Amino acid sequence: MVVAEALRKRFGDTQALDGLDLTVPAGTVCGVLGPNGAGKTTAVRILATLADADSGSARIAGYDVARHPDRVRERIGLAGQYAAVDEKLTGRGNLRLFGRLYHLSRRDARRRADELLERFGLAEAADRRVAGYSGGMRRRLDLVTSLILRPQVLFLDEPTTGLDPRGRGEIWDAVRELAADGTTVLLTTQYLDEADRLADDIAVVDRGRVIATGTPDRLKASIGDRLDVVLDDPAAAGGAAGVLHRLAGAHPALDAGRLSVPLAAGTVRLADVVRELDRAGVTVADVALRRPTLDEVFLRLTGGPAGTTTETTETPGAARRRKEAVR
Repeated sequence: MVVAEALRKRFGDTQALDGLDLTVPAGTVCGVLGPNGAGKTTAVRILATLADADSGSARIAGYDVARHPDRVRERIGLAGQYAAVDEKLTGRGNLRLFGRLYHLSRRDARRRADELLERFGLAEAADRRVAGYSGGMRRRLDLVTSLILRPQVLFLDEPTTGLDPRGRGEIWDAVRELAADGTTVLLTTQYLDEADRLADDIAVVDRGRVIATGTPDRLKASIGDRLDVVLDDPAAAGGAAGVLHRLAGAHPALDAGRLSVPLAAGTVRLADVVRELDRAGVTVADVALRRPTLDEVFLRLTGGPAGTTTETTETPGAARRRKEAVR
């Protein structure tokens, strides 16, 4: 449904996109992650026909965004980082206005507004001015305005930025409902838990390129599990480290009585760890196998946590970590 091939875009001295490739199957939610300045919003603007690429190509539902922008616009919806609704109008008034801007008849605009207000839980507040809405309600109304023409593809560019947990949950519920109805959703976000909960597939973007793709579980599995051992007696760290090194083939890190070592998925059983530590005379308070979080995957791939800014230069260590993670 969404295909981008070798997209490049430069703004002065800044290379916003540097050969970005992306494929989103129909009826799925694709989460696009990346640091600030990685090129996420630029990619969305090109796919939504709001900006032109310097080179490369993109297609939405089979239509080239450069050659057939009108056909593309008929098939997409877009909700940006900030709600674009009119605070002086009611929720119902906003939706009717957008319906008319989309060239619906007055009757069809009224009918569609009522349908969407009911469907997304805004009917009770429909006749209140938007100035009195909570942040989550405004953002939800903004999302609903992008659905007036029943788009095949919905672009959500960091739709929950600045919202409290309740507001984020409201947007998440709306996205899940849309995906269940077959809408293809491309979601850019800096909230990794958001991508983890909503996305069927994730594309990690850094410095204008997609550097890794896969389901959340597959990306987590790519960096392996982690074995944590909490010692009863910190003085036993040496013996415990020897056991873990023998089992895992890697040197564990020690932090305040906790030993931690990376594991390839499925290589070591917890029962084996407990048995070998017991044989070595090491008593422990806790032993656990832990799957990596999406935050750890992001850190490994990009060399920094989510929400940081992409720099124009890259340290050798960050480049090495990224190449190892992608492999």
